[in-house]
Amino acid sequence: MSYMALYRKFRPAQFGDVKGQEHIVTTLKNQIRAERIGHAYLFCGTRGTGKTTIAKILAKAVNCEHPVEGNPCGECPSCRAIAAGASMNVIEIDAASNNGVDNIREIRDEVAYSPTEGRYKVYIIDEVHMLSTGAFNALLKTLEEPPSYVIFILATTEIHKIPVTILSRCQRYDFRRITADVIGDRLKELTQAEQVEAEDKALRYIAKAADGSMRDALSLLDQCIAFYLDQALTYDHVLEVLGAVDTDVYSSLLRKVLKGDLPAVMEDVEQLVIQGRELSQFVVDFTWYLRNLLLLKSSDQMEDVLDVSTENLNQLRQEAGLVETDTLMRYIRIFSELSGQMRYATQKRILVEVALIKLCRPAMEPSTDGLLDRIRALEEQMEAAGAGQLTPAALQALAGSWTGGAAGGGYEAAGRNSGYGADGMGQAVPSAVGGGGGFPQAEPPMVDAVPEDVELVVMNWHSIVNQAHPSLKVMLKDARLKALGENKLGILARNSLAEESLKQADHVAQLEELIERRISRKIQIQVASARTDPNKDIGVIDIEKVIHMKIEIEED
Repeated sequence: MSYMALYRKFRPAQFGDVKGQEHIVTTLKNQIRAERIGHAYLFCGTRGTGKTTIAKILAKAVNCEHPVEGNPCGECPSCRAIAAGASMNVIEIDAASNNGVDNIREIRDEVAYSPTEGRYKVYIIDEVHMLSTGAFNALLKTLEEPPSYVIFILATTEIHKIPVTILSRCQRYDFRRITADVIGDRLKELTQAEQVEAEDKALRYIAKAADGSMRDALSLLDQCIAFYLDQALTYDHVLEVLGAVDTDVYSSLLRKVLKGDLPAVMEDVEQLVIQGRELSQFVVDFTWYLRNLLLLKSSDQMEDVLDVSTENLNQLRQEAGLVETDTLMRYIRIFSELSGQMRYATQKRILVEVALIKLCRPAMEPSTDGLLDRIRALEEQMEAAGAGQLTPAALQALAGSWTGGAAGGGYEAAGRNSGYGADGMGQAVPSAVGGGGGFPQAEPPMVDAVPEDVELVVMNWHSIVNQAHPSLKVMLKDARLKALGENKLGILARNSLAEESLKQADHVAQLEELIERRISRKIQIQVASARTDPNKDIGVIDIEKVIHMKIEIEED
């Protein structure tokens, strides 16, 4: 006798044997018991969740001579004929290869003839979304008013492709993905029935790899058993067959990434390739590993959601304490993007290596979370040298003020707040002026004496900025003011990008108009940045200090 695949050998024959779809099974059994059977059903859901299996059980149940609580007896001639695929009352059609108008017309002609035996003729149309538009139109009338002895069961994995006119004529049942626990328990039953020794950890991994599909799980189990025939199925065997990676590898890899040990990370990639691991699966699994860490850091009540063993949970807790939340989010973003690129890539290893380099070298990432990682690296260097540490709030402020403009410009605002400036290559470096660098050159000193007309502008500066257009308001953020003489105001932009925008004629005109409206005086504006300032010898104005002094004078 030829070998039969596990998913065929153990296909459920009763509603009670179906796992993970209790909400559908209960409804159908109640309909059969109450003889409230519909004329058209639409089963939709991902692959391997039991759509065709339940369709066949339903076909047997409605034609069974001795049904028991809505279940087919499995012993009567009708049940045996349907199970053997020899019944004339159950017609299975694959819409992927029979999707034309003529195929549906044949069905329409056949339904005119009542069944020779049994009560119902059942048409099971699999992958119904593959029907052509003409075929759907040909099916409509028959589907709406079929003879009393005809039942249509349509099955699809892509419900969005079904016309609304078809949907409205069917009872719709959504098949859920089957949980890893349910699949794992079923695999354990089957290995015991097949007298195959298997580790629970191995079956658990197969259940997770199946991604909610019982059929996929049985196919993977079949593959693993065949590879290690007459041997105990261990966790390592499963990893070997499926080209997967042990979670300990992810743990080790993450620690090396956090240390920035790029040579060691590249050595791990080399080992994965030598061992024949599937890099696409590695990317998916590592992303899920990072996701588990992020969930653990987000809440203390995530143990049930994570669906991992106690041993792995304790290990995850330790590693969650080693990495910041925003760093994890950056890692997940990079690997999620990589996952989409891997599908059609010819050089998968290179893509994986580039992504890992980005993880180890935040400088390659021109983004806010990349900047945060760079600042943390600098913090560690400062701490090792005995310097102070930036607070989390300061880190967020630094990242928020980074604009990613021209080379060096993106770090100017960050430098003003942190004591870091920007070198000509856009790298964050300790500022020449402690606590107030920010620009490539040291800033001019603050001035105390301010002309009366400029003082009026300074006193009203916040109100003037708040009345500006939103785009102009952004460019004025963190700008410095200079008194350049009678009725002349210098605006020192925070970086070259802001300078270029502020110099636009319409922006200058708008700002001069706002100032004139506020203080009733005409003020001429001159825009520059620290790089281009022609008046480097003139100090900048401490706006808050001028306002504070003015208030004190008035109070006195």
